[in-house]
Amino acid sequence: MMQCCDLLLTAACILTQDAEHTIWQNGALAITAGRIADLGPAEDLRARWQAKTVVDGSSMLVLPGLVNAHTHAAMTILRGLADDMPLISWLTQRIFPVEAGLNPEEVRLGSLLGFAEMLRTGTTACVDMYIHEAQVLEAAHTAGIRCLAGEGVFGFPSAACPSYRQALDITRDLAARWAGHDRLRVAVNPHSVYTTSPDMLLACRDLAEELHLPVHIHLAESPDETARSLEQHGVRPVEHARACGLLDLPCTAAHVVDVTDEEIALLARKRVVAVHNPSSNMKLASGILPLARMQAAALSLALGTDGAASNNQLNMFTEMGRAALLHKIAQNDPTAASAACVLDMATRHGAAAMHDARLGQLTVGGPADLTALDLTAPNMQPLYHPVSHAVYAATGHEVRLTMVAGEILYQDGRFTRFDYPALLQELRAVRSAVLRRAGTAH
Repeated sequence: MMQCCDLLLTAACILTQDAEHTIWQNGALAITAGRIADLGPAEDLRARWQAKTVVDGSSMLVLPGLVNAHTHAAMTILRGLADDMPLISWLTQRIFPVEAGLNPEEVRLGSLLGFAEMLRTGTTACVDMYIHEAQVLEAAHTAGIRCLAGEGVFGFPSAACPSYRQALDITRDLAARWAGHDRLRVAVNPHSVYTTSPDMLLACRDLAEELHLPVHIHLAESPDETARSLEQHGVRPVEHARACGLLDLPCTAAHVVDVTDEEIALLARKRVVAVHNPSSNMKLASGILPLARMQAAALSLALGTDGAASNNQLNMFTEMGRAALLHKIAQNDPTAASAACVLDMATRHGAAAMHDARLGQLTVGGPADLTALDLTAPNMQPLYHPVSHAVYAATGHEVRLTMVAGEILYQDGRFTRFDYPALLQELRAVRSAVLRRAGTAH
């Protein structure tokens, strides 16, 4: 007797990214109530399931939705504003001054644009840090993407908060606002050790511990940061974060470039998830994350784009390809950062950075978060090894469909939850406002 499901999606190939890394050729997924009810050969599922909707993906490669484990979605409105500068100068001379004038509506629109870019290129979940994060989460709610976010905590006034205590109050309010939501969750987001004081980091720790929230922080991003931490606090960034108790909580640490073997071992013992941001780190010349040493220490490694101001795109397929190639040349070893390793970083390990073990894989009973690539694209033919294609051949613009919790959010050029052309019209005024604040006329 046939069973009923909401949607049956067939595929030329399915990369499940499950514990066994199962790959199904000519496969299918049965989806109901936002979850995967069945998974396996298409012929078998057609015989078992009667679907309300059938999506023919016979020319598609289906894989779990990618997880952007560190980003600043609203920084799309600063894309290309400040290029070819070192990190600290980039931040203090160009980015922070413009951000000081951003209003909530501008952040909402920039975030919605960022989420559109992510959905368009196969990302279904992200870890975000910025200002006016209430608007970021509202934009994520509009777009339908999964998002772990919280108000950025700084040791100086931001456009959203005159003090770090107000930032923590906003985080508390956001945690209450989105409690129990399936797609949106809240983290405590101290910006970094060099933009906060020890008292601020201790307050962040206390709030995260009280509300059972994870912590998300930029950590050991560059030798410059290390020098500032030594000058301000007398210790290196990782040790300072440890002394303030941040590593005793579920913690996602972005960048983690300038670290010693002892610090890597400490992060691994504390089960911190380090997020590699190769494009941003290369563009800002912040350094290269020590991938081989981290893998040897069994430190969990995820992958992120950072913001569009220091990367210029929020495309995780691009990020995977760059990550794989960067470490081959950095280590002078073509076997370093294999395609399978990098795909794990963008899926299974991204789930660890989200602190949500359900994500990053396609399994029966798990959420139907996935993306589907067009295998008829010239750069996707012929297909020998699908993992290789996902990392080395795909650009992200082969994405035909992106789904979260069984809901199609992007398909063949159309976003299902918001009016993209109308968004572009609204962004024109935002661009003009940013240029005025930057003192630039175009």
